[in-house]
Amino acid sequence: MANNTSIPKGTRDFGPDEMAKRNYIFDTIKKVYALYGFQQIETPAMETLQTLLGKYGDEGDKLLFKILNSGDFLKSASDEELMARNTLKLQTKLSEKGLRYDLTVPFARYVVMHRDELQMPFKRYQIQPVWRADRPQKGRYREFYQCDADIVGSDSLMNEVELMQIVDTVFTKFGIRVQIKINNRKILTGIAEIIGEKDKIVQITTAIDKLDKIGIENVNQELEKEGIPTEAIARLQPIIQLSGTNDEKLATIANVLADSKIGLKGVEETKYILEMLKKTALHNEIELDLTLARGLNYYTGAIFEVKALDTQIGSITGGGRYDNLTGIFGLSGLSGVGISFGADRIYDVLNTLDLYPKESVTGTQVLFINFGEKETGYILPIAMQARQAGIRTEIFPDAVKMKKQMAYANAKHIPFVVLAGDNEIAQNKVTLKIMETGEQLVLSAEELLERIK
Repeated sequence: MANNTSIPKGTRDFGPDEMAKRNYIFDTIKKVYALYGFQQIETPAMETLQTLLGKYGDEGDKLLFKILNSGDFLKSASDEELMARNTLKLQTKLSEKGLRYDLTVPFARYVVMHRDELQMPFKRYQIQPVWRADRPQKGRYREFYQCDADIVGSDSLMNEVELMQIVDTVFTKFGIRVQIKINNRKILTGIAEIIGEKDKIVQITTAIDKLDKIGIENVNQELEKEGIPTEAIARLQPIIQLSGTNDEKLATIANVLADSKIGLKGVEETKYILEMLKKTALHNEIELDLTLARGLNYYTGAIFEVKALDTQIGSITGGGRYDNLTGIFGLSGLSGVGISFGADRIYDVLNTLDLYPKESVTGTQVLFINFGEKETGYILPIAMQARQAGIRTEIFPDAVKMKKQMAYANAKHIPFVVLAGDNEIAQNKVTLKIMETGEQLVLSAEELLERIK
């Protein structure tokens, strides 16, 4: 009978080698966050639908994984309601909870619930999985990790500057060349104003955010479907196809938005961030991209997106300013700004470009061969000394044939093997075999540890 065991599409298992790589990613990001004074929190995998719905726009709401109520989940729905098959109405009857879509909305909920305990501004980071009922494809998963950093309780644009420094530092440490794209939702609102379609800012930004993926013609078709007049679409073309240096783009868009107060505010904010970043000597390019919209409705100011330059795997980091997100939960006037590293996409980029440092994915460093009870009793204290010295050490548990134990070392890419038989025990020494070269050395315990370290 065939074995049909499988996992859901868009999810993955991670073995020891993969976990070593993922931990390298998480540890690198954690260390950079800590350098900038961020503290770690965690929130539950599930939130109430009341918390989640309405925070991500219509498209985001469709991608939420809903959890059926426990027990008889049909008890609240009448036969008439079930027969009517009204999905939206039934949803409220059958499900009260959902898997979190991102880490930002749960963080906003956390801030509101714990506001009396927090020191403002509060700088937190959070590394946990999120879930989206999306169509799986390369670089896009239904379950994936985000590595978020957010600052709440401060309006200062220095927070945006600091977050861009974090992005630059992280990818420099990874050895990934990236382009950091920046825009401002106030600029996009200003653009909607000057083309006479202020009420359709969400539809406009959602469409132009897809420019890189579907091209200008398809974007224009989407705008038409959303009821944007042909004249307004025509006025939009030179704006979204603007080119030149960041300073040139800012000067041009400032002229275009001369009659939009909110648009000019966005230009002013963007100019400040870019000017301050010039003083930090970033290793990676930062570009003002007026087509960058970030589909999430809660962004109100600066928005960011990061793409790898040497491989085609979509956005690997994103974020922005959200001045009123906590207001949805009853705490108004608390500004926030954050970024999210897409750990799974970064994992794919590092794999594609083979950028993992050898030491970051090395498991066991030394294997002690098991020749029997007497020999094991001799090597046990030496193995303990190795571990106390920070050397990752194994003793093969069974006194099986040497060939099998060496095959184990080869399969696990263990660089050093230690043997101790009657001759070594008589000399109070061990034999070290260097697997890469085949060289063998007879050493004391102290010499062994020094050589491996």
